[in-house]
Amino acid sequence: MSLMTIHLRIWRQEHKDAKGQFENYTLDKVNEHMSFLEMLDVLNEELMKEGKDPVEFDYDCREGICGSCNMVINGRAHGPKHKTAACQLHMRNYKDGDTIVIEPPRASAFPVIKDLVVDRSAFDRIIEAGGYISVNTGAAPEANLLPVEQETANEAFDYATCIGCGACVAACPNSSASLFTGAKLAHLNSLPQGQPERDLRSIAMVEQMQKEGFGDCSNFAECEAVCPVGISISAIAQMRRDYLKAVVRN
Repeated sequence: MSLMTIHLRIWRQEHKDAKGQFENYTLDKVNEHMSFLEMLDVLNEELMKEGKDPVEFDYDCREGICGSCNMVINGRAHGPKHKTAACQLHMRNYKDGDTIVIEPPRASAFPVIKDLVVDRSAFDRIIEAGGYISVNTGAAPEANLLPVEQETANEAFDYATCIGCGACVAACPNSSASLFTGAKLAHLNSLPQGQPERDLRSIAMVEQMQKEGFGDCSNFAECEAVCPVGISISAIAQMRRDYLKAVVRN
């Protein structure tokens, strides 16, 4: 077992209207097998022993599923490992004496709540605008009633894996939410169940995204590079096609 000394430079901010700043901490005897969040737990234990406020950060599942752990680590959303959420990042990816800079995602649509925690309810409002299908209630329908081609099912599932972490927004120079919105649209718009409301959904979700203050996509593809589940920017192209067609038809 290898133990390391790790220097941390962490963004501290009391609330969204407060002036924030980076604060420096040093942890000795960091186990290389710790996850990144376990390392932050150790830091917070030390801070509380000293009577200081712990660092606020989001997490839930710690299995790369919920997306709540998003933070920017050394300038990259979720850290250095490709297709890896921050909660799945381990300290063996760092060396003894390394300095790690940790900050929240920077976007006007994601106001800071405290420290590394931001308000991502803008994503919820985009989903509320049209990220659903309307079905009759009652008994579950026959599984094969609406046949779906395997290729279509696979494509829809790939888009549905989006965990809504906001890494795409953090990485985009324009703070665009196009990859998130595109993935949610492509998931439902690809399936037969999503066709009746396809146009209304496409217009409502894209326009809600714009209302939330996210920037426009300029095809930098930084969003795809940092997405922990590897969502393709083809979702953005499909979103644009669906939106334009829906506007013309309606």
